[in-house]
Amino acid sequence: AFAHYSYAIADAIASIRPPVVEIHLTDITKRENFRKKSVLNDVCKESIIGLGKNSYLEGLKFLINFKDV
Repeated sequence: AFAHYSYAIADAIASIRPPVVEIHLTDITKRENFRKKSVLNDVCKESIIGLGKNSYLEGLKFLINFKDV
């Protein structure tokens, strides 16, 4: 629910320099309408959805390989 409604978390992420990855175990684009929009998407460096527990592994891989350009 935080990803869909928490503008406070989005503001906090936007205010820091370290990269943040948004992770959803399920594919939010295939769920209820209110879950399809994430307020965190625009402030995160990457969004990984729908890979189950592998979403966490992919998020870690992204962060390990992240290069701030």
